[in-house]
Amino acid sequence: VASNRGPVSFTLGDDGTLTMRRGGGGLVSGLAAVASDTDVIWVCAALGDADRAAARQAPDGRLDLAGHDTDGAAVRMLDIPSATFTRAYNSVANSTLWFVHHLLYDTPNKPHFNAKSRRDWQSYEAYNAAFADALARDAAPAAKAAIQDYHLTLAPRMLRDRRPDLKIAHFSHTPWAPPEYYRLLPDDIGAEVLEGVLGADHAGFLTERWADAFLDCCDAILGAKIDRISRTVTYAGRVTRVGVHALGIDGEALRERAAQPDVVARAAALREQVGGRQLIVRIDRTELSKNIVRGLAAYRELLIKHREWHDRIVHLAFAYPSRHDLPEYREYTAAVQREAAAISDEFGDGSWEPLILQVNDDYPRSLAAYGLADVLLVNPIRDGMNLVAKEGPVLSAEGCALVLSREAGAVAELGEDALVVNPYDVSQTAEALHQALLMPRDERAERTARLARAATVLPPQQWFADQLDALD
Repeated sequence: VASNRGPVSFTLGDDGTLTMRRGGGGLVSGLAAVASDTDVIWVCAALGDADRAAARQAPDGRLDLAGHDTDGAAVRMLDIPSATFTRAYNSVANSTLWFVHHLLYDTPNKPHFNAKSRRDWQSYEAYNAAFADALARDAAPAAKAAIQDYHLTLAPRMLRDRRPDLKIAHFSHTPWAPPEYYRLLPDDIGAEVLEGVLGADHAGFLTERWADAFLDCCDAILGAKIDRISRTVTYAGRVTRVGVHALGIDGEALRERAAQPDVVARAAALREQVGGRQLIVRIDRTELSKNIVRGLAAYRELLIKHREWHDRIVHLAFAYPSRHDLPEYREYTAAVQREAAAISDEFGDGSWEPLILQVNDDYPRSLAAYGLADVLLVNPIRDGMNLVAKEGPVLSAEGCALVLSREAGAVAELGEDALVVNPYDVSQTAEALHQALLMPRDERAERTARLARAATVLPPQQWFADQLDALD
């Protein structure tokens, strides 16, 4: 397995001691299904000074995980030079490929692909080569390699060149841009990314929509032979199969975590803070794609048009920091805070706090909010899947109405029982919030039950195992 972020991370104490903790996310959970009966080596990057120190202390970066729960996986952490990692991760992966696939560029002003961009791209190539080298060194004959996400689009082709005996999968956790937007990339770079993914035997996507966009790009940019019935791409004498693997929730594990005392305590505190009012909840990272500012603007329009909700509802907006080393994200976080402050100043009256904005990351509090929500707002501009839309219904205590962007990958599975909105239409979103608040309890509960079932059909364990099976 190869991914930028691994199943463990480290912190450095004041006395210089390293403390390891298990990483989070669906990929870590998904590995549990295969680690018990498979020899797994997980290759990841050292993300900070503590990770680098741990990698340097280990022979070839192979960590000693005795006594730690990593589902049986061995971990090799790559100490990629800091400058190379920063350019590959921030300048290319997060400021270029992420922006392209989420259609986020302010095109009259950006992007600028110049000499600096070429240096950044060389770092991205070096970063991918480091992963390919590690996988080639560690993999047993005819082993399977599961390479993850937009950070590592070049690694499949590089690994294929080094180890043609391996079975290689690549999975994209983001959307994939349509050809007309994908062409923002320099011609050679756009082609290199596609050729990199096509080094895999199997290329996986979260929804049919993203898989089809990838096929369209292979057709338009590379002139590859596309079979849309079997979803195969023939290029440079090789065939790559393209598959769709929706990612769901491990409902049992999530409910078990939500029953822990820290979550129960936070639920009691939120309930006391809000009183008997209905709750509109959103839980996001402050990523540009999450559309938090328009969501807050929709809530403000709801309060202006429907004054009957004054003092009867509260909006809990959890907007946790993300990528603050990038200026666009710092600016966006400030915009979220300005919009929230304007709502509180305009409508708060001392006895009613219409909006509670939390920016400090608190996972137990998020789980508590899911359980209390009457309405869950998920309105991204564009999202590969969006697990918040799935976690909320699974943990809802009495049923929550889901207001969901049509641009979230989750809409393919949840759209029938959600109130689906255009994420750019603030007025439509405001009216959807109004309808969600008015939804009868019985209908809300029935919809939530169906949403929860859909959300748990393909848990992370099955999602990961299906990708490995696809290589056979």
